[in-house]
Amino acid sequence: MVARADYNAKVQRRTVMPGILLGDVLPNFEAETTIGKIKFHEFLGNSWGILFSHPRDFTPVCTTELARTAKLHDEFKKRDVKMIALSIDSVEDHRKWSEDIVSFNQDKACCPVPFPIIADDKRELSVLLGMLDPDERDKDGMPLTARCVFVVGPDKRLKLSILYPATTGRNFDEILRVIDSLQLTATKKVATPVDWKPGQEVMVIPSLSDEEANKLFPAGFTLKEVPSGKKYIRYTKP
Repeated sequence: MVARADYNAKVQRRTVMPGILLGDVLPNFEAETTIGKIKFHEFLGNSWGILFSHPRDFTPVCTTELARTAKLHDEFKKRDVKMIALSIDSVEDHRKWSEDIVSFNQDKACCPVPFPIIADDKRELSVLLGMLDPDERDKDGMPLTARCVFVVGPDKRLKLSILYPATTGRNFDEILRVIDSLQLTATKKVATPVDWKPGQEVMVIPSLSDEEANKLFPAGFTLKEVPSGKKYIRYTKP
């Protein structure tokens, strides 16, 4: 009982604040996965990456999410984003669960999920990365992982973090949209406005003067007038 209390106290401390903050380098952790043991940085190489956690194998919402991400694998690959999932069950359970996931997509049940799933059955990685949800527990009273999304850049730094509760499935089309924004803004001095989609106008970042903006964007920019008279809403072509 003392060990369980100590563990729960440790989890509570780590879930008060995120384990990893924007701009942090993600640890080069080792993990057992459905494709064997990996070291995270070597797995990513020079690519972008997305690490997304799941509360448990053989659960309904998680199965729909993994089925959807399996279908979107080519979209992530097109953006040079390596995918890796995490759940707090064993590799053996992950492999059996994968048959259900592929079957849910009405494909052959023998086909593998096209990305690895980390086996975090001891919850060590979930604690390290601040992924555990103190309000969602299994039948033994142990906390489950929340639905975390970490997008990692080629520099191994965290570019995006989204945290969903176990009861809410993620929108991976939105996550692809966000990755498009992250990759665009990583190379150009622009920001993407509300509901932006690739191909639409972007915004000139406030730190650029009009003179600098005209040099960077040969097509120029459009200024939106506002009652304050401040000239800060500037649109341009990406």
